[in-house]
Amino acid sequence: MRPRLESFRCWYRVASLVWPTARSNEANLTPDSALMKRAIIRPTVCSPRACPAPLNTDERGRSVARHPYKDEMSNSSPARVVVTKVPRLPPRPLDSNKGTFGRVLIVAGSRGMSGAAVLCAGAALRGGAGLVRLAVPDGILAIVAAANPCYTTAPLPQDDHGRLSAAALPELLELVRGNSVAELGPGLGQSADLAGLLVAVLEQTTTPLVLDADALNVLVGRLDALRKHQGPIILTPHPGEFARLLGCDIPSVQTHREELAASFAATHGVVLVLKGHGTIVTDGRRVYVNTTGNPGMATGGTGDVLGGLIAALVGQKLETFAAAQLGVYLHGLAGDLARGQVGEVSLIASDLLDFLPRAFLE
Repeated sequence: MRPRLESFRCWYRVASLVWPTARSNEANLTPDSALMKRAIIRPTVCSPRACPAPLNTDERGRSVARHPYKDEMSNSSPARVVVTKVPRLPPRPLDSNKGTFGRVLIVAGSRGMSGAAVLCAGAALRGGAGLVRLAVPDGILAIVAAANPCYTTAPLPQDDHGRLSAAALPELLELVRGNSVAELGPGLGQSADLAGLLVAVLEQTTTPLVLDADALNVLVGRLDALRKHQGPIILTPHPGEFARLLGCDIPSVQTHREELAASFAATHGVVLVLKGHGTIVTDGRRVYVNTTGNPGMATGGTGDVLGGLIAALVGQKLETFAAAQLGVYLHGLAGDLARGQVGEVSLIASDLLDFLPRAFLE
């Protein structure tokens, strides 16, 4: 059993990570690889005067919560709290309509990657969204429209490789602004046009965003755009995507998952979901380590399901940290329920869609 962290009266001191090339010139690093070097946080017993003040403090150095979301938390330090209780959706009002539970936009897919779009939109439906619209390159519209009759579709201009082109920008901005939440990334591919589209969405809309997969890949070197968005943002990288964002390697990420995730979230003002065994959800102050899921979920498409599920929960007006936390928990639980029926070896991403209803009932 893990010791209760609040039993230690610690302040946190920032220390440098020792890289294999410890004498490398930090001036040659990207801003986020430099951040990564400084991000490792170790507990140090000392007096308040001897240590830096924790994040989000009042004039006396006491920790102050930033968010209205109330939960059962255990103090891991004056600067960070470990969240252990999983939130739930409230009961649905009897006079509800489809607009009550959010309009979710999924921007996904490209030639050869239509499955990512279908899985993501299907998860938004199974996650309880009232309305789901799937915006895709025109060339794959017929494929995704035939895959599920429960969402609507929007064709957007594409380039010669079947990816969204710069010409899609006016309609894309209109779609994002017209929905409760938008997820961008699964199966989009990478190009200069896509990078420009994402930056424009960040700078010119206020809609809550969930960014995954290729939306994260095109953010590399453009992380300053995150602070230009006036609405909440959730990022859902796997360790490889997070390593690219930081400019480091995967072993470094895996060795210091919680510290790096929390530091990145605080620096860029986002909720970060670092996927993997013990998926981490953090906004830089609160940290949740997930307890559900299994190795059978290490298969293509399961991340697309997670993103659509989280977007659906944001659309139902859960605060972004709570939406990410509940989404991660239910996603893993659906995987555990699926394992009980099909085993780990044969589990595929679409199984999660089949078992999400049972996960909600647990």
